[in-house]
Amino acid sequence: MLGRLYEFADVLRHHARQRHLTPDHALGRRGEDIAYRYLQRHGIIIVARNYRMASGAGEIDLIGWEDDRLVFVEVKSRQTDEYGSPDRAIGPQKRSSVIRAASEFARHADVLWEKVRFDTVTVVFTTPPSVTHFRDAFGSSAA
Repeated sequence: MLGRLYEFADVLRHHARQRHLTPDHALGRRGEDIAYRYLQRHGIIIVARNYRMASGAGEIDLIGWEDDRLVFVEVKSRQTDEYGSPDRAIGPQKRSSVIRAASEFARHADVLWEKVRFDTVTVVFTTPPSVTHFRDAFGSSAA
C-alpha cells in the first residue's frame, strides 16, 4: 500500500517538474527520487542530494552513510534499456567530475578518503521501475 502511495507521489512530482524542467531533466529527478527511497530501504542514510562544488564544476546526485562509509551515488535513469544499461553513460569525464566533488565534500566533512565509496544506481522506467545498485562502481582505486 505504501509503495503505491510513493508511486502516486512520484507521478505527481514528475508532472509538476515537467512544467519548468526539460523532459530529460524531469525524468532524471524522478529517477533520483526512486533511487533515494531504494537506498534508504537498503540501509543507506542519505545526508545530501544534488551536492554541487563551490566552483560549480561538479555535482553528486546522492550522498549517504552506510555504516562507517561515506557513499557518493551517481544516478542514471532511462525510459528503456533498449540501447544498454544506463550506467554506460558514465564516462571518464563524468567520473572525474564526481571524484572532484566527492573530494571537496569529504574534505569539508573531515572524512578520510579510505572511508569513501562510489556507487551507481540505475533506474529504467519499466512498470514497475527497475532499480539496480552497483556498489563500488568506480573501483577501490577511484582516487
